[in-house]
Amino acid sequence: MFENGFFSNVLSKYYDSDVTDIFTGSSSSSSSIVEIKPAEFFLCVGAALVIGILISVIYMLTHRKEGYSQSYVITMIMLPTIIALILLLINSTAGALTLAGAFTLVRFRSVAGDPRDIAYVFYAMGAGVACGIGYIGYAIVFFIVLGVVMVVLNEIDFGGNKKRHMTLKIAIPENLDYQGVFEPVLNKYTEFHKLRRVKTTNFGTLFELIYSVDVNDTIDQKKFIDELRALNGNMTINLVFFKYDDKIYEN
Repeated sequence: MFENGFFSNVLSKYYDSDVTDIFTGSSSSSSSIVEIKPAEFFLCVGAALVIGILISVIYMLTHRKEGYSQSYVITMIMLPTIIALILLLINSTAGALTLAGAFTLVRFRSVAGDPRDIAYVFYAMGAGVACGIGYIGYAIVFFIVLGVVMVVLNEIDFGGNKKRHMTLKIAIPENLDYQGVFEPVLNKYTEFHKLRRVKTTNFGTLFELIYSVDVNDTIDQKKFIDELRALNGNMTINLVFFKYDDKIYEN
C-alpha cells in the first residue's frame, strides 16, 4: 500500500482485466480479477469514514451561526463510506463510476434548502468515490483543499450582503384596492421591493400579495410589520427570513 507514492492506488487489483490508470495513463492487464484483500478493504472504507467525519465537522463549523440538522451531519459521515463500499464491490471501473453517477440523480425527498447543503453532499460523495477506487491520497488532498477553502470563505463572509432577501406575504380583504396602498411603507423600510404574485385565498374572500423585498438588517422589523398591519386591517402578514423557504420562482 502506497508503494509507488502517496498518490498511488492502494488496491492490488484494478477493476477491469485490461484497464488504463486514469491518473498515470499506464495500462495493466490480467487474465482474472483478483479479490480485494481485507486490509485494502478496511483501509479504503476506514479512510472514507474518517474523511466523512471530518467533512461533517467542517459542515458544523461553517453552519454554526445559522444552525444545522443533526441528521444532515450524520448523512455527511455515512455518504463517503457507502459510496466507497459500493465502488469496492463492483468489478468494473465503468460500472462503478456509472453507479456513482446514478447517485447524483437521486432526488432527496426533503424541502429544498441552502445550495451549500447540496454542495456538501457532492463534497462527501467525491471523497467517497476517490476512496472507493483506491486513490486515498487524492481523497485526502481533495478534502483538505476544499475544506480549508470552505472554512476561510465562511470566516471572511465571502459574498456576504448586509441586505437580506426575503419574501413578504400580505393578506388583504377582497374589497381593498391594494395598488399603491403599501408602497409608502415598503419604500420606507426596504431597499428593493417587487410584487411577484397575487392570489385569492379562503374561497376567494381574501387576497394574498407576495412581494420579494430586500431588507437592511438595521431596520426595526416589528415597526415594519406593525405599519403594514395598520394598512391591511390587522390581517395576516408573513415575513419569510430564509430566502429558500417558500421561495417564489419566476419563469
